[in-house]
Amino acid sequence: MRKYETVVISDPDLQDQTRTELFDKIRNIIARENGIFLDLDDWGSKKLAYEIRKKLRGHYACLTYGGTGDLVKELERNLRLNDDVMKFMTILISDDVTAESLAQELQDAEAAKAAAEAAQTAAAEAEQETDVDADDAGTQVQKSGSDASAAETEPETAKTVTDEQN
Repeated sequence: MRKYETVVISDPDLQDQTRTELFDKIRNIIARENGIFLDLDDWGSKKLAYEIRKKLRGHYACLTYGGTGDLVKELERNLRLNDDVMKFMTILISDDVTAESLAQELQDAEAAKAAAEAAQTAAAEAEQETDVDADDAGTQVQKSGSDASAAETEPETAKTVTDEQN
């Protein structure tokens, strides 16, 4: 078994539902050909290096999976037939990979993703608490700010008096 990456450039004008159906179809092809789907990295819409089908932008996605050469042939055949796909390129990442190592990599990636989501949730909660504290501090600053402006006017008055004496 080998590990591959396929970068797909799809039409940027596709609706999200159509693009999701396209990637689901790719996942089904990988499963049907006894491959192991690892990751879909959606890079978003980017400017193309040159015009393709009268388009200057394309929606990029990188698929990582494990399988055989027959899987790649079938996947590329289906990508050629799909009008929503503008370009694609498959790259061999690793030549000799076991199904167990790919399964372990998948579990590690899911665990890392879950940890990242938990950290993001905790950061969002901390930010909300900071916003509440900042609102309370802002009220205190406004109160002390009026005292500060009174204190600022006194030195200016003193400076004016000193200037008149000179």
